[in-house]
Amino acid sequence: MPYTPELVTKEALEIPHAEESRSYRSWLPFAIVSVLLAVLYYRVAIKLVHDWLTITDYSHGPLVPLFSVFLIWEKRKILSNIPVKQTWSGVPLVVFSLAVLILGVYGVELFTARISFVMLLAGIIWTLLGVAMLRAVAFPLMVLILAIPIPAIIFNQITFPLQLLASRIASEILPMLGVPTLHEGNIIELPIMKLEVAEACSGIRSLMSLFTLAVFYGYFIERTTWRRVILALASIPIAVTANVARIVGTGLCVQYWDPDKALGFFHEFSGWVIFVVSLCCLYLVHRAMRLIPSAEAKTS
Repeated sequence: MPYTPELVTKEALEIPHAEESRSYRSWLPFAIVSVLLAVLYYRVAIKLVHDWLTITDYSHGPLVPLFSVFLIWEKRKILSNIPVKQTWSGVPLVVFSLAVLILGVYGVELFTARISFVMLLAGIIWTLLGVAMLRAVAFPLMVLILAIPIPAIIFNQITFPLQLLASRIASEILPMLGVPTLHEGNIIELPIMKLEVAEACSGIRSLMSLFTLAVFYGYFIERTTWRRVILALASIPIAVTANVARIVGTGLCVQYWDPDKALGFFHEFSGWVIFVVSLCCLYLVHRAMRLIPSAEAKTS
């Protein structure tokens, strides 16, 4: 067979060009989808970032997308081994998510517009990459919900009962410490003045932040799902108890120290102290769970 250097040269040039073309075509749909998502949600994203920076209840918001990206990056080897199977089954979810977005934008319901982004991501992954890939990234997608402020109607349904609960428990503890009280709704009447458990003092702020940090903490420290769930759920009574302790401390300072300082410096400073104490309590719950052997340890 005669040697043909021209043919070898053409093949050597054509193979890399073909591979580059295939790689370009494989990434083109994702680039187009990313641009479309940016166009659809840039206003929603700007308002969400503004809420993160101005609403103290969701000051943890910027950490959530970073955590979600980290989860996907950590599973990159597993995700790369999942076969890509494009399917039309995810299209209904994509269409439904776009309808939810339209209702949220034109109905001026921020939560609906924001939650549609998570739903749309799920639909796009399902359609372009397959249901197996969607299952693999389900947890990182669900985590994004923690960064979305809940609707005001639900928020009020949570905060008001928390206000009543915290004020009732605090009004029962204060007399044990020598401070007589008269409890009425979210008002605790002390001998010196009335102490109002306002919406900001309901504990919802520390509850949302502590629950989110408990999810992060459980993921990094624990490897069993049931322990992660217990840690996340334990943050709820811890946050409520810590808030009651803060109200009791404020009542004691009002009665035995200075009302102005108690409702000013102490009230603000104690919020940070109580949150640190809550983190310590969460750590103690985790240490207590370590005393119970997991199923993996029993089988090994």
